[in-house]
Amino acid sequence: MGLPGKQRTKSSKRRRAAHFALKKIKTNSCPKCHQPLLRHRACSFCGYYRGKEIIIIKVKKDKKKEKSNK
Repeated sequence: MGLPGKQRTKSSKRRRAAHFALKKIKTNSCPKCHQPLLRHRACSFCGYYRGKEIIIIKVKKDKKKEKSNK
């Protein structure tokens, strides 16, 4: 076992920790439905990526509309 290393100074700790801050997520808008989405990923609202439908999205039914129709 070796001896403990030298103690880091306050300024050295802060300088090292300066890179730990969270960065903003960069988003684009979908060209088809204009919803915000992450770069290089298919849109979770319409299922399109680069002008082609990649994911088939099932339409969510409104429960309120179903109840009123009954």
